[in-house]
Amino acid sequence: MMIMHTGRRTSSYWPDVGASLVVFLVALPLCVGIAVASGVPAELGIVTGVVGGIVVGLLPGSSLQVSGPAAGLTVLVADTVAAHGLDALGVIVLGAGLLQVLMGLLRLGRWFRAISPSVVQGMLAGIGLVLVLGQLYPFAGASVPVSTAEKFAGLPGLLLAASPYAVVLGVLTLVVAALWQRTRFRKVPGILVAVVVTSAIGVLLPVPRIQVGSLSDVIRVVDFSLIDAGVLGAMVTIALVASAESLFSAAAVDRMHNGPRTRYNHELVAQGVGNTVCGLLGALPMTAVIVRSSANVQAGARTKASRVLHGVWLLVFVVALPGVLSFVPVAVLAAILVQAGWKLLEPGRVLALARTDRAEAAVLVLTAGLIVVTDLLTGTLAGLLAAVVKTAWDVSRLTVTVTPDGQDHEHVELRGNATFLRLPRLLDTLEALPLTKHVRVDLSGLRHLDQACRQAIEQWAEAHRTAGRTVDLIRL
Repeated sequence: MMIMHTGRRTSSYWPDVGASLVVFLVALPLCVGIAVASGVPAELGIVTGVVGGIVVGLLPGSSLQVSGPAAGLTVLVADTVAAHGLDALGVIVLGAGLLQVLMGLLRLGRWFRAISPSVVQGMLAGIGLVLVLGQLYPFAGASVPVSTAEKFAGLPGLLLAASPYAVVLGVLTLVVAALWQRTRFRKVPGILVAVVVTSAIGVLLPVPRIQVGSLSDVIRVVDFSLIDAGVLGAMVTIALVASAESLFSAAAVDRMHNGPRTRYNHELVAQGVGNTVCGLLGALPMTAVIVRSSANVQAGARTKASRVLHGVWLLVFVVALPGVLSFVPVAVLAAILVQAGWKLLEPGRVLALARTDRAEAAVLVLTAGLIVVTDLLTGTLAGLLAAVVKTAWDVSRLTVTVTPDGQDHEHVELRGNATFLRLPRLLDTLEALPLTKHVRVDLSGLRHLDQACRQAIEQWAEAHRTAGRTVDLIRL
């Protein structure tokens, strides 16, 4: 009986081993591509993937979602590196990780679930748009302009300056990845197949390729002397955005499987520990990534062993076969990131939201638009403010009904929520009542009466009485 029991235990690990290989094959090109798009050495993306798999994978929180460098942070990291330098990235990610640990210990993880979905979708759409805009240049074999305005301005000239070899490889990457998912072998990641095929063709073409070195050359010691107000602000921004993306991903992954649900505060601590380690190594920040997580679930993973093993495979690859990455053309990675950005943009969902709720769609467009023209933090904060204002407007519904009650009397009935947002309409109705009549104002149907409306009604009533008429207020 002992032999049979051991056999069952051993065989039960194979689904996780198989899933870990699938996730590894999906994660490898994405780790490299996100690092290159972020303006940092390609090796740092793999370092973050290794930490996300092994360190975060071993910690409690979520069982099946996979962490690593995320396309959603690409724009933020690129801006951070441009503003503060690559040497400051380690201390920024370290600080962001410590903030995440603190938020998890304070049990703030569940509050991230209260953010308006339109703001979240707008944030992802804005990131996706900026990501696509930036990757069109390496897709065409050209250098990337620094500012968003320069990227937009350079698009017409990009058509003339594009390298036909780079464009062909980029388009072929997208076509192969899409067609492969329709074959019977789609359990093998289409992204991997596309990278292998186009890289093999790219060997014969004069196109830029990834530059890969040793891990020891890119790992930096944290320099705390670089901390200033701008660096502190970057820490907070990365902590909030990475936490939100990780917990939104957890909610989505939980809907994909029937296993244990995510413990949000534990997951926030785990993400914080992972980012703290990444900061100490000078690597990219991490989040939970929906692409890798969904691949993990679909490949049949059962426990957290699959995500830990995927980190082990990444580490083995970068130690044993780092030179293989130098065969991958930059245009191929750009094509993968254009696809990732398009998925973040989700134009179909944006149009569907516009048809069902125009106000929510307006919040989404405002958030995404401001992210494109300003930066991620400004756009997201503006979106949150707009969502709060919209919600306040929605909940402050007030019905004012004026009914004649005899020849010389008017009956005014208020129902709903009387807040300062509805004050102009309320005063217009009251001031339109003729001074020749007695008025009864019924406030008993109100669910809420704020101080601004209360004072306005009392001041109006006093003015009406001063004019020699009577006003009866039926209180809440």
